[in-house]
Amino acid sequence: MTKIGQLTDHLLALIETELKPGERLPAERDLAEEFGVSRLTVRRAVDRLETGQRVYRVQGAGTFVAHRSIAKTIELTSFSEDMRGRGLEPGSRLLEAAEVPAGARVGQALGISPADPVVRLCRVRTASGSPMCLERAHVPAAFVPGLLDRPLGGSLYEMLAGAYRIRLERAEQSIRATVLEPEEAELLEAAPLAPALLVERVAYDQRGRAVEAAKSIYRGDRYSYEIAIRR
Repeated sequence: MTKIGQLTDHLLALIETELKPGERLPAERDLAEEFGVSRLTVRRAVDRLETGQRVYRVQGAGTFVAHRSIAKTIELTSFSEDMRGRGLEPGSRLLEAAEVPAGARVGQALGISPADPVVRLCRVRTASGSPMCLERAHVPAAFVPGLLDRPLGGSLYEMLAGAYRIRLERAEQSIRATVLEPEEAELLEAAPLAPALLVERVAYDQRGRAVEAAKSIYRGDRYSYEIAIRR
């Protein structure tokens, strides 16, 4: 086995037996000295682990053990449905629940006046207690009277279906790469400037109405999207 392979195996064993997700790997210089190899060899071994999503790098801070990634297919499902489908317990930490004017951007997305009221929910969504995403959702207040008086720790989509008979059937969604701002990183228990996915969605119900405008920031080390492509 090559030196790169030997070092890769050693680091994998370290990750699986000693280090926890979010903890930092030994510095490249220390690993090079310990194993009597060049720093280039160390870097290539770490590259393999990064490609396999076992670690992630943060510029100026080092290399950290990644949480196991959760892959999502391109389907209109709620966060809670995604987590349950993977054997994880969905949860939420409510940061804000308020009725506010839609504003220009949200109003345009929902097809309502900027002055029209919307219910804004800001939550940290968790998977078996571990922070996964920071979610900001807006729903026209006219569609959901009394929503703020209801428990808001579970699935919004299930609440819409059960309490308001609103069934979401399709969505327009964009996904792009970003990094976590310091305040976002703190909420998600990740390193500042760590990779993240920004997902923006407008969801429509069975009557074709725009019901939800949502913006979610997912930890890039814990979440990925799978797309089936056919020719």
